[in-house]
Amino acid sequence: MALELRVHGVHGASPEELLDDPRTVRVTGDATAAVFRRAADADAESHPERYAGRPVVEAYCWSRLTSGNGSRALWLLLLPFMVVNLAHWARPAVPDGAPPPRAVRTYGVLVRILALSLTLLLIAAACEVALDLLAWQCAGSPACAGSRSWPGFAQPGRWWGQPGRRLALAALLPAALTGLLWFLSNRTWSAYESQTPPADAAAPAEDTPALGRPGFWYGRRIVARLRAAHTAAGLLTVAAAVALPAARHDRSAGTPGLEAFGWAVEFLLTLAAAAVAWVVCRRGRTEARPDHRLDRAAVTWLPATALALLVTALVYACWSRPGWTSSGRLPGDFAFGLLMLGQGCCTLLLAVVALRLHRLAPDPQTALSGLGGPAIALLGCALGGVMTGGVAQRVADWLDVTGTGAAGAAAVPAPPVLLSWQAAVLPPLLLVLALLAAAFAVRTLLARRRIAAGVAAEYPGESPDEDRSRRIAGARAAAALTDSAPWFVAAASGTTLLLGAGALAGAWLTGQVPGEAARGAHPLLEAAARSAQDAGSWLIGVGFLLLVTWGRRAYRDPAARRTIGVLWDVGTFWPRAAHPFAPPCYAERAVPDLTWRMTGWTGRTGGRLVISGHSQGSVLAAAAVWQLPPHVRRRVALLTYGSPLRRLYGRWFPAYFGPAPLLALHRQVDCWRNLWRATDPIGGPVAADPAEDVDLGPLADPLAYGRSTRHPLPAPVLGHFDYQADPAFAAERDALLARLAGPPAPPDGQEQQARPGRPPVPPPRISREPAAPGDPPRTAG
Repeated sequence: MALELRVHGVHGASPEELLDDPRTVRVTGDATAAVFRRAADADAESHPERYAGRPVVEAYCWSRLTSGNGSRALWLLLLPFMVVNLAHWARPAVPDGAPPPRAVRTYGVLVRILALSLTLLLIAAACEVALDLLAWQCAGSPACAGSRSWPGFAQPGRWWGQPGRRLALAALLPAALTGLLWFLSNRTWSAYESQTPPADAAAPAEDTPALGRPGFWYGRRIVARLRAAHTAAGLLTVAAAVALPAARHDRSAGTPGLEAFGWAVEFLLTLAAAAVAWVVCRRGRTEARPDHRLDRAAVTWLPATALALLVTALVYACWSRPGWTSSGRLPGDFAFGLLMLGQGCCTLLLAVVALRLHRLAPDPQTALSGLGGPAIALLGCALGGVMTGGVAQRVADWLDVTGTGAAGAAAVPAPPVLLSWQAAVLPPLLLVLALLAAAFAVRTLLARRRIAAGVAAEYPGESPDEDRSRRIAGARAAAALTDSAPWFVAAASGTTLLLGAGALAGAWLTGQVPGEAARGAHPLLEAAARSAQDAGSWLIGVGFLLLVTWGRRAYRDPAARRTIGVLWDVGTFWPRAAHPFAPPCYAERAVPDLTWRMTGWTGRTGGRLVISGHSQGSVLAAAAVWQLPPHVRRRVALLTYGSPLRRLYGRWFPAYFGPAPLLALHRQVDCWRNLWRATDPIGGPVAADPAEDVDLGPLADPLAYGRSTRHPLPAPVLGHFDYQADPAFAAERDALLARLAGPPAPPDGQEQQARPGRPPVPPPRISREPAAPGDPPRTAG
């Protein structure tokens, strides 16, 4: 008996669409992810004689893992966390026996530090809005407070009128944001990272590819530890934002008791911050085995201690200080500047480590010569800065009672000048990217003209049609733009680094917003600075409003919510190895689901199975096959189509999908076939060596050039979709099933009567091995 298990791609598909039948039944699974069959095939195992010449077709539907209820729209706010988490997996590949494990671990530590800085940036931005703009500047300004009724209870002369008490009250907002992030991470951790994978009794060999190790899709321990550290870091940031202004006032006022208490609070905050840094840097993932342990001390005591320190800081700030008044701004420029400087230095160090790793095993197909990870990390930090700066800028504009937006006006609450400099660099960045896009558009037009000249010759017997050839050539030329993505990323990250350094230097050297800093300079320079500042502020505001509007629409509109889920299908494939507040990794549910299904069905029936994956589904299928025990893998064939395994994943994540891992997968799965088209912007060949008999393509697209008796209507250009409409799909699937060597293994209950020399096929079991003391070299980082 044979089974075909289909896995859809990024756009998702209903069971009816995948099975091409309006009547389907759920075989196993829940409302989030499940395996379906046609209703007529529900009892196929009881009547194998009906399927002598064809396989039973099943469909694994996982789209609700990324596009479920309305709360998924909130994941848009976690976009910077997701991007920096991708940087962890974009590490260059390394050869066997090198380098020393310290290089790989250093890469992982640097990415985790960058991820922690993004959490600090988000909470610091919330503190900037709640504590600085609202509680310190607006509530302390008679003009701002008098124009609104809500801060009236905090005006001078009332109990909440003292600055310390206003800060303590406003601190509840960023503290609540930290608690919300903890709650979301903990809830998804229980649903995703805690899915126990099946495992073989034998430990994996040291040269097993990373995705084949039993603990790869089981990140329960690392996410719990990082969640505790990031939660503590957020609470400590709020505590510092409340306690430091009070301590500074006490030292200037010379109050002995409060001054000593302030020094004690600062000392305890420093110790707690050191503990957070130690937990983040101490160790990375465990992949050799599923690690069921939890670091109870870090998971429990670290957030609890940070919460206790926050309460202490709030009580300290609420102590009566009759002569204290708020003026100017809180030291946000220094805090945001320090974060930005630290992120830039960590990114440069990460680039140095990545170059060293890439030189040990150079691969011309690797994106940006091994600098893909640092470039992605830099863009994540820049995106976080833009989003947080946009929120602060919009709140400041809302509080502007004069309507002038003049940062120097005493009555106008103003954010740190660094945020204005960051906004001012957006127009030059967008201009560079627009010029690069225009250059690639011209190149695409030229490529279309060149390709169109030979399209008709690929269809013998057809009369040339210039318009038809041009459309087909345009689809091929547009699909080739995917290979130019590294240029866009390089241009965006390089320009961002240079402009960000200039913005930081300008903010620290002048202490003024760009328009004011350029006052008195050449008229052209002054006009450019003011225009860039105004345009950047406007762009940030529009972008923030679009983000909020899209989130609101996605909360109410299931179709828009599904669109957001599509964007997350690629970014959340990888486990949360660097940032625990990133959107959850759906593959930690999908890969065990597929592994359980293939292991259980082959063990129960002894039949042959081909798993066919389209687009992102092919990545899930390959990852699941990697996880199969060897005796099960011999009964399984792999059919991929429209697959980004090498074209995207192999370039950007070479340590996991580079030539060596894909070659190892082909050797472990002898029956593997990949279909691809030249008009597909995502899929492509997957073979690391052209001599490997894996790829079939490019397939003809469209299937017919002109009209004929077989194709009376014009055949569409299918591109990335509808591979199953091509006759090659069914032919290759049947050929794979025929190539699965050997007679079927006996079903469960008959293993003892199996022929000598053939190992029995046990049912899947849950791995409960104790955690290994450490991973082999070049594994987790």
